[in-house]
Amino acid sequence: MARLPHATVSLAAYGGVVFPLSLLIESPILMLLTASTALARDGPSYRVVRRFMFTAASLLTVLHVLLAFTPLFDVVAGGLIGVPEPVREPARTGLRIMLPWTLSIAYRRTQQGVLIRSRRARSVTWGTLVRLSTLGSVLWLGLAVQAWPGIVVGTVAVACSVMAEAVFAGLAVRPVLRSPGYDAHAAPGWTPAEAPPLTMPRFIRFYTPLSLTPLLNFIALPLSAAAMSRMPNALESLAAWPVLAGCVFTVRSPGFAFNEVVVALMERARALPVLRRFAWGLSALATLALLALAATPAGRLWFERGSALPAGLAELAGRGLWLLLPMGAVTVWQSFHQGLLVHAHRTRAVTESMLVLLVAHVTALGVGVAWRSVPGLMFAALALTAGGVAQVAWLAHRSRPLRRGEPTPAATP
Repeated sequence: MARLPHATVSLAAYGGVVFPLSLLIESPILMLLTASTALARDGPSYRVVRRFMFTAASLLTVLHVLLAFTPLFDVVAGGLIGVPEPVREPARTGLRIMLPWTLSIAYRRTQQGVLIRSRRARSVTWGTLVRLSTLGSVLWLGLAVQAWPGIVVGTVAVACSVMAEAVFAGLAVRPVLRSPGYDAHAAPGWTPAEAPPLTMPRFIRFYTPLSLTPLLNFIALPLSAAAMSRMPNALESLAAWPVLAGCVFTVRSPGFAFNEVVVALMERARALPVLRRFAWGLSALATLALLALAATPAGRLWFERGSALPAGLAELAGRGLWLLLPMGAVTVWQSFHQGLLVHAHRTRAVTESMLVLLVAHVTALGVGVAWRSVPGLMFAALALTAGGVAQVAWLAHRSRPLRRGEPTPAATP
């Protein structure tokens, strides 16, 4: 988008409005990957999860339509978030293009949970490659033609890529679903668990606390945009934030995936020490990767040349990167402790951790808005780190009995 027409406005529209609102709308179904990994042990269980997925995703898509195609958008973007006027119409267009996002993500994550539980995680990797290939192809076409604003090209690329990955996941999971006596526990190395059949009421009791988790998390994204809009260098901060956040997210992504690994592998004997050692190594690597970007010319090179940010925005993003250094390790340990709690069916503790995160996040943003002497991006980065650290501290507190060997229920809730 930084190489296409209306670059600064497009980046601000995508990073400050379209992406945060799309994530906020889809947030209740985001934990379907975790739920599917934990519960879709056989055909009947899978059908319960799938039925919930289609119902929830359809309702959320209706909400997306109301937000993108009615005056509700002006109320949210203009009134609540306070988006600068030049950014609003491009953001409205981008949000409309992103309509397939929620259903595609919900379907894909449900199928990927089955693949992970069935020890076919390689198919998840191939799905990611399909998504990246589709994204890259559409972006390349937009760059070659140079006929559409960056917000149009960027959102079309994202929408097409998530739909392509969803189709691939649906094809990849078919052999598992069609296998005789589909039961992931039958795979070698897995310990069968005595559990009653999964019903919709049982699933809802398990999933409701999890569904609130990303919702509370993603509330922080439009809050960050709203706070940056009320702090110095608002447009510059909104434009640089998606590039900075995307760079850090890439480094953090292995840590996010670790959550489902913990949920799945805790069913094996003596898994906890191995998972803990792996978490230490992965968190160290992620932190070193972010440090290398912040402390060497690599970060500036990526922001200026790889992301094509103007020099001033690249400098702002580079300064913000220092405040996000802990996030590599934070993500790994958040996934470690959360995975333990989900495996033990103690999902309420995960929701509690998100409330802690939100309080820390809002506090940091509030200080920035009151101070009004530092660019908004700096406080957005500080708020993200503060919230993440607070969340991990709470998760570690709540998972302590599990790490000490307290027995956990094997049955679904």
